[in-house]
Amino acid sequence: MMLKHDQPCPSAPADPRNQERPLITAHDRDRKRALALRLKRVEGQLRGFQKLIEAGGDCEKVAQQLAAARKALDKTFFTRVGGVLAQGNVPPDDVADLLTRFS
Repeated sequence: MMLKHDQPCPSAPADPRNQERPLITAHDRDRKRALALRLKRVEGQLRGFQKLIEAGGDCEKVAQQLAAARKALDKTFFTRVGGVLAQGNVPPDDVADLLTRFS
């Protein structure tokens, strides 16, 4: 299965042995909740450095905030890719392509 920019990431692999298995497990919900919380923190960081810029804040502090937000976004991206790998329903070449295109 190719992951294209217009396709949603799969929530969980289909288990052909058990068609009644829920598509989203509790672990998936926890992972999504953690990612959403991380993105909310990034949003707060972005607002913080916007205020620093508007107030004429120190360039080093602005750079520090930008670096922190960038690192948090990178961690979110790689956590999501790790989730795709853990599900096991995406071929390794497709994951490698995803990493090559977006990391």
